[in-house]
Amino acid sequence: MEKVAVPPLRFHHLRHSHASQLLRQGIHPNVVSERLGHPTVGITLDTYSHFLPGLQKEAARKVDTALRAALGDYRDGV
Repeated sequence: MEKVAVPPLRFHHLRHSHASQLLRQGIHPNVVSERLGHPTVGITLDTYSHFLPGLQKEAARKVDTALRAALGDYRDGV
C-alpha cells in the first residue's frame, strides 16, 4: 500500500471546513450558526462572511427585480 503525505489536522480545522462548505452551498447562516453552537449568528457571520462574497450582488439583483415588478404594476394601473 502506498503512503500519502497528509498534513496533521486538528478538530478545529474540520469544524472550519464544515462551516465554510455549508455557507458556500448557500445554507442559511442561522443554520450554520446553530450547527457550530455559536451563541449568535453574528459570531458566525463575523468569522465566515468572507465565504459569502455574492450576497451584495444577490441582494441588488433581488431589489432590482422587485422594483421592476412594482413599476410594471404601477404603470399598468394596478
